[in-house]
Amino acid sequence: VQLQASGGGLVQTGGSLRLSCAASGRTISNNGMGWFRRAPDKEREFVAGITWRGGGSTDYADFVKGRFTISRDNARNTVYLQMNSLKPEDTAVYYCAAARSSWYSRNPEIYNYWGQGTQVTVSS
Repeated sequence: VQLQASGGGLVQTGGSLRLSCAASGRTISNNGMGWFRRAPDKEREFVAGITWRGGGSTDYADFVKGRFTISRDNARNTVYLQMNSLKPEDTAVYYCAAARSSWYSRNPEIYNYWGQGTQVTVSS
């Protein structure tokens, strides 16, 4: 599976972006999916996760709850991260990942496919 993340860019505080993660090679409809991010000089951190079924269980890191929404379109083999009310501290490279199982996890070790990352920069 190849994952291609896109949709990043430069946005002002309070703005919105929608990240996409398009999979190719095979379907990801049976995989749990996650979004992670890594800011400069910081560890990679979990942002959001979603189970294999569209509209299924989701999970969010506390720092994005109420602002970010993860979703998936299995027909398009794509996962999305809608980011609203962006803050400068959201600046990071965002990565999508496909889990080995149908469930997501906050633990990055359970993901065996990773996208290349897309840069999100929020200006103050």
